Amino acid sequence: MVRNVAGEMAELEPEDFHLLSGLEHGMRFSRWVAEGKLPGFSGLDSENVDYRLDRCERRGLVERKTIQYTGYRLTFEGYDALALHTFAERETIDGVGSSLGVGKESDVYEARSFQPLALKYHREGYTNFREVDKERDYTSDKEHISWFYTARKAAEREYEALEALYPDVQVPRPVDGNRHAIVMEKMDGVELSRAGLTDEQVVPVLDLVLEQMTAAYREGLVHADMSEYNVFVAADGVTVFDWPQAVPTDHENAEELLARDIENLLGYFARKYPHETPDIDERALATAIRDDSFETVRTFA
Repeated sequence: MVRNVAGEMAELEPEDFHLLSGLEHGMRFSRWVAEGKLPGFSGLDSENVDYRLDRCERRGLVERKTIQYTGYRLTFEGYDALALHTFAERETIDGVGSSLGVGKESDVYEARSFQPLALKYHREGYTNFREVDKERDYTSDKEHISWFYTARKAAEREYEALEALYPDVQVPRPVDGNRHAIVMEKMDGVELSRAGLTDEQVVPVLDLVLEQMTAAYREGLVHADMSEYNVFVAADGVTVFDWPQAVPTDHENAEELLARDIENLLGYFARKYPHETPDIDERALATAIRDDSFETVRTFA
């Protein structure tokens, strides 16, 4: 788990962010940035660079490695600090609260503003970059790939998906995005995996999720990572979240991914609620969603 740096933001000075931004720029060209190049990247003189490197290294925002030269790079905490600094400058949020969830590919925190918000940091590639590199198509177009590039591209794709879907699909309302981080509406309810539905709720909730999958397809997107961990259930309906792997409906694998989403969803309901889950023809359901005729096959509702 990456440490939450929100509590240290007040201790950082403008020149610290110049250094972090300079490292970010230098990492576009190499995994480790030579110390001698940092004055040019950061706009700071050599003496100030040394001072800022010491401050940021002690706070875990940068790390050092001696190869054929002394090189530095951002840690994920340093990247978090840059994103938080930008959100603060834009007045998107004015504070970060407790953790809302930690996953393999993201950390989510409460965010303070004029309304309840959630701050999501993408972590794709942090623990197993090679596997993510093979699976995500947005890592295939660059010779030099870093964790930060992968996470930033995932955040950009998720934010674009939320903007395309909201409000016609029940997804979190997107508020702002920067680097690998997204600020969005805080969701009410509980994960489907932990919802503990009653017998009477099983079919209506399944129905609601399929409705949102149909609405998303109508708006031109397939989730491509649908599971019981990507749906929130509340008294007023369901919210589908985690969209970084979404693909357009004209993608060459869109039909296959839609079928897999349906299989994953129905498989979960069949395992968790075997007596209440209706027997549904998955292929017919996929065809109905693609043809925007879901209403005509809702015989289980």
